[in-house]
Amino acid sequence: MYGDSAYSGQRELIQSKAPKAKDLTNERAGRRGGEVDEAKWARNHEKSKVRARVEHVFGVVKRLWGFSKARYRGLAKNATRAFTALALANIFMSRTRLMARVRP
Repeated sequence: MYGDSAYSGQRELIQSKAPKAKDLTNERAGRRGGEVDEAKWARNHEKSKVRARVEHVFGVVKRLWGFSKARYRGLAKNATRAFTALALANIFMSRTRLMARVRP
């Protein structure tokens, strides 16, 4: 489970809800004596690379298809609409790679 440093204090809650999940939330880097802990910064940087790829998809869904608020239409309809929007967002984000491989 990936998360930003705002979730670093909720390790026990995460473990209680999903005991087999691997906790990959960012740690608070903190400054000791005016210096940033380089090891923590490097670990957080690697974790943030994975999170950024996922966050971009949600940004596309919210920006292009207006998913900033969801109207309740029933769990099945809302889930279907969300899964369809996320699938379309993945296709939209990989459109340049998909179009580059097409040959006349």
